[in-house]
Amino acid sequence: MLCVPPAVSAATGADSDVLLSRGRPAVASSAESVVWPASAVADGNARTRWTSVAGAGTQWVQLDLGAAQEVRRVRLSWAKVFARAYRVQISGNGAQWTDLYRTTTGNGGVDDLRGLRGSGRHLRVLATQRSVASGGYSLWDLQAWGPGPAGPVTEAAPASAAVPATAAGLTAAAKKETAFKLVASAENSTLDWRRAYGYIEDIGDGRGYTGGLVGFTSGTSDMLAVVTEYTRRKPANGLARYVPALRAVDGTASHRGLGAGFTGAWRAAAADPVFRAVQEDARDRIYFEPAVRLAGVDGLRALGQFAYYDAAVMHGVEGLREIRERAARAARTPVRGGDEIGYLTAFLDARAAEMRTEAAHSDTSRVESAQRVFLRSSNLDLVPPLSWSVYGDRYTVTR
Repeated sequence: MLCVPPAVSAATGADSDVLLSRGRPAVASSAESVVWPASAVADGNARTRWTSVAGAGTQWVQLDLGAAQEVRRVRLSWAKVFARAYRVQISGNGAQWTDLYRTTTGNGGVDDLRGLRGSGRHLRVLATQRSVASGGYSLWDLQAWGPGPAGPVTEAAPASAAVPATAAGLTAAAKKETAFKLVASAENSTLDWRRAYGYIEDIGDGRGYTGGLVGFTSGTSDMLAVVTEYTRRKPANGLARYVPALRAVDGTASHRGLGAGFTGAWRAAAADPVFRAVQEDARDRIYFEPAVRLAGVDGLRALGQFAYYDAAVMHGVEGLREIRERAARAARTPVRGGDEIGYLTAFLDARAAEMRTEAAHSDTSRVESAQRVFLRSSNLDLVPPLSWSVYGDRYTVTR
């Protein structure tokens, strides 16, 4: 654990350090109301404060220092509801974060953290465990010092309790699109997930044919559900005659009654907007929405919501639940008072272990060189730019 005692001596030259944080733009993952906005932590007024919404889970407040700055000292003035566990972090781009300080034994009041070493444009307090079970987190001030020079004081933005786009959950349009790109990179080796409507093959995993946006399979009912719904919406389609065969092979790896005729009809149907809409609806109803709801129950931010969704795509929602149960035995969820980074580490460990039990899914790069990379940089909100590798291919999302 990196834990810098508040009383350590300042670094050489700190006597001449300047206040970097005064009047800098601030955003937060949430605000309880417009009375307690993020901007209060940098306004120089000792009677104003930022307060997050109440409830379990991670919250944060961050400053834009205007330019890359060396930060040597941070002073936090906590209100009555403080963070028992938190991290002070620095970032050059607001996406990849490095810890300057972290603790699990915060006791409120004033934390004067000296002798810090780090440079970046963005400074963040990431609060992961509450001091009061019924509260959230609240800071009177977030002050930072370094050699400077400090940027000019900016005019305060209007107070707002709105959640900034950076903190939005996976149901927000931009974050949902990112989630689909991440899955497509693993399922179809592309970021253009819309190219996958006509994908179909047997990948040898014992589930028959795998096809479509998230790998619906003939052996696990979801491909049957897609074709059945397509036939309900558009009875005269090229896949309708395969519904009886799909019912017969459900639960097996068999191709009986399917074969080249079926795969050809699936590819042809991919040009039909009705078939595309059916696939998207099935993806959301069967996998995306249940996974995101479950992540919400556990108090997870966008990265955790995506980790659950990706697990549901590969293992099914019941498989996701089993992995989640194993993770919960190793670490507490945020709703149960646990540290979100610690819990997600346990979840990804359990997910990777489950993948290694199946030869067809034993390559764990979609976890180790993608989700684990975001977690190590504390990018709990999946803020771009995002860079990752899957099966040896490199991908980047810039916005």
